[in-house]
Amino acid sequence: MRRPVPDVPGPGQESVWDYPRPPRLEERDEHVVVTLDGIAIADTRRPLRVLETSHPPTYYVPREDVALELLAASLRRTWCEWKGRASYADLIVPGGRIADACWWYDDPTPAFAALAGAVAFYPELVEASVDGESVRGVPGGFYGSWVTSRVSGPFKGAPGTEWW
Repeated sequence: MRRPVPDVPGPGQESVWDYPRPPRLEERDEHVVVTLDGIAIADTRRPLRVLETSHPPTYYVPREDVALELLAASLRRTWCEWKGRASYADLIVPGGRIADACWWYDDPTPAFAALAGAVAFYPELVEASVDGESVRGVPGGFYGSWVTSRVSGPFKGAPGTEWW
């Protein structure tokens, strides 16, 4: 399959096609907020962001900035060739239980050591924002990528993009 033609980034946008492979981890000072039905789940001004070619960024929130009492570890585990073994948790709020709403790496690979314990959320399962802008997920929900007006695609993750 041929690589898709990247969209031309607009003013203030980053093209996900300029992101590196292997991915890069970077510290940010953006204000990241995660809520659900008005309940605060995470709030930080020191998120970590993973950038990988064709993927919108994935934001990770330091554990200290997450309401851990709302999380219940699940049995799900996955493997990332770059970051290592991921563990998942359900989000428990008065409105119900959202299965595998978030994940983290307890013992990431050396290149991603700063991610240890930081929590990432699937934006399609929660209400998330970056600097006040609402975030949406990529159709398909596999990668947990955070789409904002700051990134241009096309984005990997939707059905039919598996081989990009």
